[in-house]
Amino acid sequence: MPIPPAANERTPDRVKNRPSWLVGRAHGISFGLLTSAFDASGTGLRPYHYRILSALEQWGAESQAALGRDTGIDPSDMTAALVELEGRELVERRVDPAHRRRNIVTITASGARMLRDLDRVIDGVQTALLAPLNEAERRQFTELLGRVVER
Repeated sequence: MPIPPAANERTPDRVKNRPSWLVGRAHGISFGLLTSAFDASGTGLRPYHYRILSALEQWGAESQAALGRDTGIDPSDMTAALVELEGRELVERRVDPAHRRRNIVTITASGARMLRDLDRVIDGVQTALLAPLNEAERRQFTELLGRVVER
């Protein structure tokens, strides 16, 4: 997986070593790798589909609204994503009998199989993204980044 070049290869000295710049640049590289990998997978799915399937597999059936909140996906985007996943029979949506205006979403057996296939895509992206680091540095980088994000 090739690493996409920076939008501008020349970066001013007072900018290039600032953590906010480096995190933004790392995000751009990560996003490019994810997009390329999902395109190459031939599934027609995107990283947000992976997030939805992962959440359903881990936490079980959930209301569509709660799923959107838990995954950080906007309600209108969630609806469109679920229509796609439902059309591929990767999730099922059913009306909640206790609250007729609420949909309950579950992952299907096909969705669980697709999630395992997408795990390999995501694993490849992690390997490509962290290729400059040795194994100990990868663990340390991930731990430190987690601390920054969780603050």
